[in-house]
Amino acid sequence: MQKTYRALVITAPNQLDLVERPVPVPDAAEVLIAVEACGMCGADLNDIARVDPAGHKPRVPGHEVVGRIMALGSAMPSIWRVGQRVGVGRLGGHCNECSLCRQGKFNLCRNQQVVGSSRDGGYAEMMLARGTGLVSIPDELGSAEAAPILCAGIATFNGLKKCGAEAGDLVAILGIGGLGHMALQYARRMGFNVVAIGRGQDIADDAKALGAHHYIDTRTENAVEKLNQLGGAKAIVATIGHPDVVSPLIGGLAPEGRLLMLGAMKDPLAIPSGALVSGERGIIGSITGSPYENEKALAFSVLADVRPRIETYPLERAVEALQRLKSGDAKFRVVLTMR
Repeated sequence: MQKTYRALVITAPNQLDLVERPVPVPDAAEVLIAVEACGMCGADLNDIARVDPAGHKPRVPGHEVVGRIMALGSAMPSIWRVGQRVGVGRLGGHCNECSLCRQGKFNLCRNQQVVGSSRDGGYAEMMLARGTGLVSIPDELGSAEAAPILCAGIATFNGLKKCGAEAGDLVAILGIGGLGHMALQYARRMGFNVVAIGRGQDIADDAKALGAHHYIDTRTENAVEKLNQLGGAKAIVATIGHPDVVSPLIGGLAPEGRLLMLGAMKDPLAIPSGALVSGERGIIGSITGSPYENEKALAFSVLADVRPRIETYPLERAVEALQRLKSGDAKFRVVLTMR
């Protein structure tokens, strides 16, 4: 095995440096992964911008990681083996000890490590990963296309399962970007009547190709009125973090409909309580999923032919790739690949 590997580390806010590090040895409950691909996510931009160099060692970002196990810790279960292709998402592995883990709610673990934030991520040729955070990758998926499913895929797949809609119900997807383009595909294949809500006609054809039955352009149309003309949405999946855009859409929900939030916002939603009470409407949040749920999302993606639309960049062009992501011009996910 090689003795060193390349990694991009956050050395200051919005500063990434390519460094060489010695290859680490995994602890008893960890594995060493040779990274093949790592997706880029909006959360990475926040991790890179908000790092406190005084409080942390230089951190490696990235939490949509796919690679192969190179070394196993002594306490790793027999289901994992050297050479096996695995993935790691944003949630870096549950503790198996807290009250929520004891209930089987592993994605809500109170001692969850956050990949790319509280532990090193996948903008690197090697990384250590907790065994409880590992996800098995199907052979049918390439590493670069599997990587975004570990974040954007599981977030939208699990969110749609929780939204309360049934086959045939009207489900709206707000935002046709990295998350939204996955949500449209899953929603269509789950049997929903799918509405895409976006800004401008330039994205309309993409939205229809990805699975939308209807497209609402908020630049020229009133989204609430259009949703009500269609009978009201059983669920609205919000993939963007702008409360001034999200809040009014509560008026487009059918009675007992749900507004599902996939992204955290800095500012609060402004929701009239009457809209909730009079129609027994609700607002819920959803945070990615456990490794087992991630494997279900991957399996469904294979079964239903759902794939992220990606642009790939080599590791050494990561800064350029991040600028592409930040600009909003990427269609629709950006993935780093390792040599």
